[in-house]
Amino acid sequence: MTQQLKITDDLDALLDVLPLDIRHAVEKADDTENLLEIILDLGRIPTVRFVDREINLRETEVTRAEIDYVDERTGEFDADNRAGIERTLHRISAIRNRRGHIVGLTLRVGRAVYGTVDIIQDMIESGKSVLILGRPGVGKTTLLREAARILAENKRVVIVDTSNEIGGDGDVPHPAVGKARRMQVREPMLQHEVMIEAVENHNPEVIVIDEIGRELETLAARTIAERGVQLIGTAHGQTLDNLLLNPTLSDLVGGIEAVTLSDEEARRRGTQKTVLERRAPPTFDVLIEIQNRDRFAIHLDIMASVDALLRGYPLAPEIRTRDEMGRIKIEKAEAVSSSRVDAKETKTPRRGRQPLDQTQGKPASAIEESIPASKPVPSSVSAALQTVRVYPYGVARNRLQQAAKRLGVPAIIVRDVSEADALVTLRTYYRNRQQTVIEAEQRGMPIYVLRANTVAQVEQFLGDLYNLSAAQTPRDNMEDIRSETQRAIAAVLNGERWVDLPPGPSLVRRLQHEMARQAELVSHSYGKEPRRHVRIFRE
Repeated sequence: MTQQLKITDDLDALLDVLPLDIRHAVEKADDTENLLEIILDLGRIPTVRFVDREINLRETEVTRAEIDYVDERTGEFDADNRAGIERTLHRISAIRNRRGHIVGLTLRVGRAVYGTVDIIQDMIESGKSVLILGRPGVGKTTLLREAARILAENKRVVIVDTSNEIGGDGDVPHPAVGKARRMQVREPMLQHEVMIEAVENHNPEVIVIDEIGRELETLAARTIAERGVQLIGTAHGQTLDNLLLNPTLSDLVGGIEAVTLSDEEARRRGTQKTVLERRAPPTFDVLIEIQNRDRFAIHLDIMASVDALLRGYPLAPEIRTRDEMGRIKIEKAEAVSSSRVDAKETKTPRRGRQPLDQTQGKPASAIEESIPASKPVPSSVSAALQTVRVYPYGVARNRLQQAAKRLGVPAIIVRDVSEADALVTLRTYYRNRQQTVIEAEQRGMPIYVLRANTVAQVEQFLGDLYNLSAAQTPRDNMEDIRSETQRAIAAVLNGERWVDLPPGPSLVRRLQHEMARQAELVSHSYGKEPRRHVRIFRE
């Protein structure tokens, strides 16, 4: 791939509005390729900002006459205090005092850069809605402009251009947007209305919108997405975490809300009763974090990323970089050591294991549990069970720990797959051939594929892992069983809503039911053999 071609939109047009000595100072710096903006504040030394530095242009302060000189040579300032230069992409922003007089100016260089979108072109052309985040000056609008141009070659594209940054100042859009149509916004507060108007009046297939920053705009974006229109937009913020913490914009990725769980659900999850959950499906499908001009972090599934982040184990994004020769390198997302997808609903194994090489090519519905023949599970049946280090990929860590404690098996839940003796995952992840699963297969590690994220399924997985049977369950001493049941009865009588007893054979369960009846409590059996257990509760 060749080095990207950069075209600066008539830099002379921007320099022409400057006082002569300031213009000569900018030209003397001789770094127009990296020039970002020129700062003129009344009573302060003029400065110029480049991509990686900032320098003073002279030793004397900016005067009122110089501010007025620039003001007279630029376009009319709109309600958002932004102006432009006809048929260019440059932007001039004003700072005003309480009387409305301009006391500061920021002259931002606008560039049409061809070749920047190649690093994410597959995302843009996929038909999915894409949200782009990044700090000011990192190139969000430049990327948006080229995305509009490329999509407009084959689709009906409408740009909602609030500050004329995408299509440039004036009535005729800049050639950098190609065949895309541009709708200007009279006032920034009306941006959401123009977004809806674009959909209702002009039949677009794609809407391109810069700087979604208000609640009404997030609602308009959701309305557009629900009508089946592809959205390509930018928002304030640098990472997904920032966006979730922004109450105005969090709805773009589904929003968050506090949910109060039932006692049973909180106990099952091993969490507090009040937790954060995603409120709704995300408006956008893909989120791109621009870390710098040549490095992008991509969340390919915003829904999964938000769910994992809210539960404390964030998914690592896909990283794409562009080297000095313009070559693009893609680092696929992998599971982090803290089990990024640990919070997602998980699934447990059934019987009937097969070597992995026999399951290759079978439909996912036919794969219940797979273990390679080359390396058996290290905990075969023995009088003293051996310790097994288990790495859960997508399986709730707290459930595994609770089940291991309940069954009395020496399973250690590790946070790094390299430390594990066995991996347990979900059929979804196994079917999608996640990188962690592939690497575990290549190492010959035993892999258990679970079909449901329930306590009973997790317990059955551990029972299969340790080859437990009802008779092997440590329940041989009837006196211990009586004591354990009596403690459960006492707990219910003292206010607990219900207590689950460990699994046991029918003889044990019969004794537990009889003791519950004698205490005038209700008891029922749940689950399937050999993990069937008794629950004691009040009526």
